[in-house]
Amino acid sequence: MRKLLFAVATLLLLSGCYKDDIKDLRNDISALKDRMAQYENLLEVLNKRLYIVDYETNNKGYIINMSDGSKLNVRNTSSFIEIGENGNWYIDGEDTGTPAQGEAGESGKAPEISIGENGNWIINGEDTGTSATGQSGKDASEITAITMANGNMTFTFADGRTITINASAPQIQLPQPSEGFAVDKMQWFRLQPQIVNAEEATYSWSVNGNEVSQAADLLYVFADAGDYQLKFTAKNGVGENSEIFTVTVNEQNYANKITQVFDYFPAPGQYTNKMPAASVEDTDETIREKAEAALTNNRMISLGGYGGYVVMGFDHTIINKEGNDFVVLGNALPTWAEPGIVMVSYDANGNGKPDDEWYEIQGSEHLKETTIHNYQITYYKPETEPENPSEPNYIRWIDNQGVTGYVSKNSFHRQTYYPTWKGDSITFKGTFLKSNVTDFSGQGTNWANPAYDYGYTDNWGNNDERGQIDISWAVDNNGESVTLEGIDFIKVYTANRDQGGWLGEVSTEISGFRDLNLE
Repeated sequence: MRKLLFAVATLLLLSGCYKDDIKDLRNDISALKDRMAQYENLLEVLNKRLYIVDYETNNKGYIINMSDGSKLNVRNTSSFIEIGENGNWYIDGEDTGTPAQGEAGESGKAPEISIGENGNWIINGEDTGTSATGQSGKDASEITAITMANGNMTFTFADGRTITINASAPQIQLPQPSEGFAVDKMQWFRLQPQIVNAEEATYSWSVNGNEVSQAADLLYVFADAGDYQLKFTAKNGVGENSEIFTVTVNEQNYANKITQVFDYFPAPGQYTNKMPAASVEDTDETIREKAEAALTNNRMISLGGYGGYVVMGFDHTIINKEGNDFVVLGNALPTWAEPGIVMVSYDANGNGKPDDEWYEIQGSEHLKETTIHNYQITYYKPETEPENPSEPNYIRWIDNQGVTGYVSKNSFHRQTYYPTWKGDSITFKGTFLKSNVTDFSGQGTNWANPAYDYGYTDNWGNNDERGQIDISWAVDNNGESVTLEGIDFIKVYTANRDQGGWLGEVSTEISGFRDLNLE
C-alpha cells in the first residue's frame, strides 16, 4: 500500500499546486482507503497462494470465495484503476472526478509531502491519518490493474509483473457429427473434447449414469449394441460444465481367433525352423508371414526355448468382463506343461500397432522367491552343426545371473535349432520361472513338467479352466495392478529354461486363441 500511496502522492507533486485545500485532499485520500484495503487483501491472497473455491455473480461483478474462507469483490470492468477518456482517474469503473494530471496552482508551488514520526503521510505539514507503511504493517505492493479475459483474472503490478488466476468454470467444446456419435461394439470409442479454462480442472465421464473415466479424453469400449447416454463433466474451483449426448453402438460379428501376427522370434529349440519351416533365405518379415499363415488357420508354431515369443492381434477388442476373458491354445499334456508368460496391451494411441505399454499377466509364480524378474539370456550361434545327433553342448547360452549352459541336440530333430535368419547371437529379456521338470525314474526315462496353478498358456489343456486368463491379473513394470477396459494385442514367450532328457527343451507351443466373451 505504501507504493500505491506514494504513487498518488507523486501524481500530486507533479501536478503543481492543487486549488483545493488540504482538507479536500484528505477527503480524497480517505475516499480511497477502502479500495486500498481491497488491494492489500488481494496481495494477501497472492502471498498465501490461495485458490478460488467458487464464485457468485452480482449486478456489479463477482464475489470470489477463496480457499481460506475469505471473499473478494471484483468489479466486472476492465480494471480497478484506469485513466478515463476525460483524463480523470477511474476506480472500479467510476469517475473519481480527480484529474490524473492536476491543474497548475496559482503559485505553481508543489505540495510538501513527507512521512511523519508516527509513520503517517504528512502533506503540507498536516497529518493525513493514513499510514505510509500499509495496513497491518505490510509493505503494500502497487497493483496497477486487474483485468478479466477469457475466464482468467490477471493482476498487473507497477514493476510489470503479472499473475494470472483462473476465475471461470471450464468451457467444453465437443462438436457432434451431423449423424450423431456411432461405433461398432467391441471397438474403441475415442473422444477428445477441447477445454477452455482447463487449468487445475478435473473430469468425469459416465455411461448411463455410471462413471467410467476421470481422464480428459475418453477411451471406452462397449460390449453390446444399443444406444448409450454419455455425460462429460469438467470442473474446477470456480464451477463446472457438462455435455450430455447419445452414442449408437452397432452390432458386429467377429472371428474368434488370431487374425494377425505382428512379430515372431523363436529362441533356439528342437522345433525352431520346423514350426513353421524356415531357411537361411528367410527374413524377419517372411518368417512373420509364415507364423501368421499358421496361426490364422489354427496351425501350431513353436517359440523355442526361454524367451522366444510371438505378438498377436485380433479383429476386435477383448473386453475385460467379470471372470476369465480368453485362452491362448497350446498342446500341454497332463504331465508335460511348457508354460508361456502372457503379456497384454491395448491400442492406446489408436494406430493399430502394438507399440503401447505392455502389461504382464500375474500368474501363480509371479511373486515367488524362485522367480527372476528382469532376466536376460543370450544364445550364440554354433560355428558348425554337431556330428553327434544328441550333442549335449550344442548351442551355448549365458544369462545375467552369471550362469552359462547349452541347449542340447535331440536325435529326433536333425535340423539346426538356431533361427536361421538371425545373426551370431540373440538376446531375450523377461520374467524367468523356475521349472517343475523332474525325472521320476531317476534314470532319465520318465520326465515330467507339472503345470503351474494358473496364469500361463500351454500350461493346462485347452479346455481346462485353469488355462484361462483374466485380464484383471495384469500388472505394470513395477508389479502394480492395473485396470484395463480391454486389450488388443497379446504377446507370449517361453517362461522356462530347462530340458527334460530325451523330451528336449521346454518350449511353448501355440495353436490358436479363444475370446471367452464371444462364446
